[in-house]
Parts: sequence; structure tokens; C-alpha cells
Amino acid sequence: MRVRIYKPARNAMQSGTARTKNWVLDFPAADTREIDPLMGWTSSDDTQSQVRLRFETREQAEDYAREKGLDFEVIEPQSRAVNVRPRGYGENFATDRREPWSH
Repeated sequence: MRVRIYKPARNAMQSGTARTKNWVLDFPAADTREIDPLMGWTSSDDTQSQVRLRFETREQAEDYAREKGLDFEVIEPQSRAVNVRPRGYGENFATDRREPWSH
């Protein structure tokens, strides 16, 4: 079983960096999901695919995988291309903007 160790990216609805500081150890799905004929829900007997362990550092995650005898793959996080300056909401309506605000 090859587990993944990665730093999660922020989702599209998130402007901050919450839940992106920790490293995650993720187990792959061992079985395929089945569709329940009555309700149409998807289900699986594989509970290991639901496990997601969080670690403060990459080294802690790698040490855990080695200790448990797991084969692991580390996915390096991508850095942000541009440094984003934190701004307040009121700056959207500032009079000294670089370009005029037109609708």
C-alpha cells in the first residue's frame, strides 16, 4: 500500500491559509465503491480510505510511515506565484486606485 504525504491546497472558497499548514498522510482506496440499488448511495467496505492523518511537519509524517512499514510518496507543495498583500474590504472603494472603477 502506497500512502501519499502532502500539504493540502486551499480550496476555491477560501481566501486565507487555514488548514493548509499541516502535512496530511492519506491512504489510497483499496476497493472500488459500489452503488446501493435501493437508495443510490455509494459505499465501500474499505474503512482505511476514510483515514486522513495530520502532522505538523513533513518529517513527522515520514517517520510515522516508516514506523508502520508503509511505502510512501511525498508530494511537494507548490508555492504561490505572487505575494498577495493583505487588504481590507474598504480598499476596493478607495479613490486612489491605479485604474478607475467602472461598471
